[in-house]
Amino acid sequence: FHDHALMIIFLICFLVLYALFLTLTTKLTNTNISDAQEMETVWTILPAIVLDLIALPSLRILYMTDEVNDPSLTIKSIGHQWYWTYEYTDYGGLIFNSYMLPPLFLEPGDLRLLDVDNRVVLPIEAPIRMMITSQDVLHSWAVPTLGLKTDAIPGRLNQTTFTATRPGVYYGQCSEICGAN
Repeated sequence: FHDHALMIIFLICFLVLYALFLTLTTKLTNTNISDAQEMETVWTILPAIVLDLIALPSLRILYMTDEVNDPSLTIKSIGHQWYWTYEYTDYGGLIFNSYMLPPLFLEPGDLRLLDVDNRVVLPIEAPIRMMITSQDVLHSWAVPTLGLKTDAIPGRLNQTTFTATRPGVYYGQCSEICGAN
């Protein structure tokens, strides 16, 4: 979509610059051009057509990113200061806390500020709904390798859906500027 919209913008800029160049460099002028009814019709209808050319692909993308109606798994994530609580709502309320590992408990190969004591386990190739909220302050639940970032706000339940396409460990992080470390 970005490339599509950028090409339309380049075309518009080129045509406007070309028209300005011709207006400034030509010595021949026609006084009837400013009163032409056809010209006013064209420069009124042409922008509407350009807006349609930009809007139609964006509506298709918006439809494709609509929420999944029947997810395979729903997980509720609650942000607390310095840890997250995860609840598998489809499995009888399985609840656990996930704390960052302190530097003293890290083993060689562990990632500082990313490894946790309890990881969330997800199936691959299955649509997953994540419900995200906060208990105390603003948090930002993010998993950069999945392209996810959703704000956790006290008193509000945000939702995102995703599908993990390959097995492995996906590291999440709080993307707010807060914390002792």
